[in-house]
Amino acid sequence: AALPWLPAARCPRCGLPGPCGAGCPARGHAYAAAWAPVAYDGPARALVAALKFRGALPAADLMAAQIAAGAPPALLAGATLVPVPAHPARRRARGFDQGARIAAALAARTGRPLAPCLTRGGAPTRQLGASRAARLAAGRRLAVAVAGRPPARALLVDDVHTTGATLDACARALRAAGCGHVAAVAYARALPR
Repeated sequence: AALPWLPAARCPRCGLPGPCGAGCPARGHAYAAAWAPVAYDGPARALVAALKFRGALPAADLMAAQIAAGAPPALLAGATLVPVPAHPARRRARGFDQGARIAAALAARTGRPLAPCLTRGGAPTRQLGASRAARLAAGRRLAVAVAGRPPARALLVDDVHTTGATLDACARALRAAGCGHVAAVAYARALPR
């Protein structure tokens, strides 16, 4: 009951509450739309931390259930789910990839196909605690590549949408590889302070 549910009225491009218009923070990003059911605050933040840092794997299914229950039907229609990949060093340290867990649970709930076609490389960049400017800095661009043929219509799946830098890097890689349309869902959306 204490989850910080986001209102229905929000910017279709970046997923923030209310219309952003010309000042949309996702302006210029390679994904067409983004959505999340809850704000990255309170119990939602604690749930993400439980999955990511304490290995509470059943939390991924709860997150997927809440995404599936509220996501705009047009976002899921005809889309192939593509998990946002964790850096290999993070995946090894945790023993799992949280984006892949959420995407697999979402595929099971929605019947949408799953294509884990993205890989991360380069030095691991710590997004947690980085400012918006630092996350979007040119020298900090994530090294994301597509393994194999990408789907024609991709829906990126991640745990948290903060500035959109990671989603943008993934969407750019998919688009460069020939994907025609990229949108994104995350469990939680960070709100500007």
